[in-house]
Amino acid sequence: MDPYAISASPLTMSSIRILFIGDIVGRPGRDLVKQGVAAIVEHHSIDFVIANAENSAAGFGITREIGEQLLDLGVEVMTSGNHIWDKKEALDYIGIEPRLLRPANYPAAAPGNGSYLARTSTGVSVGVINVMGRVFMVNIDDPFRVVLQQIEALKPRTRIIFVDFHAEATSEKIAMGWHLDGKVTAVVGTHTHVQTADDRILPKGTAYLTDVGMTGPHDSIIGVEVEPALNRFLTALPQKFETATGNPRLNAVIVEADEATGRAVDIERLSYSLDELKELADVGSIRSSV
Repeated sequence: MDPYAISASPLTMSSIRILFIGDIVGRPGRDLVKQGVAAIVEHHSIDFVIANAENSAAGFGITREIGEQLLDLGVEVMTSGNHIWDKKEALDYIGIEPRLLRPANYPAAAPGNGSYLARTSTGVSVGVINVMGRVFMVNIDDPFRVVLQQIEALKPRTRIIFVDFHAEATSEKIAMGWHLDGKVTAVVGTHTHVQTADDRILPKGTAYLTDVGMTGPHDSIIGVEVEPALNRFLTALPQKFETATGNPRLNAVIVEADEATGRAVDIERLSYSLDELKELADVGSIRSSV
């Protein structure tokens, strides 16, 4: 018997809806979160919000000030990846803010933690795990082994476990999905900043998406201004990258799960422009005033 397996579904179901926001890039991404999170939470009846925040400070890293802003805006756990250390102050901040995660498969000497057990406003426990791939990435510890250790530590305390797998290679992400099918509620990929269209629920009850996409400027090359990024490809010379501003869009995914079993029952991709988020907020304001 698989010790990590999600238990069978009962006759009645109480569900939880989790919103995961794809990589927040710079001020454009933060502005989208500021404009949109409350509206999305209300419109889609969200119970818990997670966001990847490793690019939230000018496209590279995170600061304490920005982390606090995101938490104040309704993000309840922040995940990260290879850019978590880009801002020096993150080394201290991650040590005092348990809701900011770094990949669990970094060496033990790295500050911070790779998982967090949270509770919704209604008291439902939610475990969040952050791991990072090794294909075309830093050669750190084995994510496939480490994630099982993290699951084992969380399982006695929660049925709902959400995994952010921050990785480059599509094959590695898909492999992780199958590796954890039936062991966790959801496995979603981050890092490439391009939303994929392969959202599905795997046979044993785990929701899966190869990449959630980017919350930031989409008239760009994965978040930075087109010209310097293109010139780097054309000339192979060093370029100074600046965060772009055009066509800001919020990419996210909603996973609905059975609270009692941890099985996913639905997965839905989101992609909102700034104008669409404003309209969503306006609709919410009208409803609340009626």
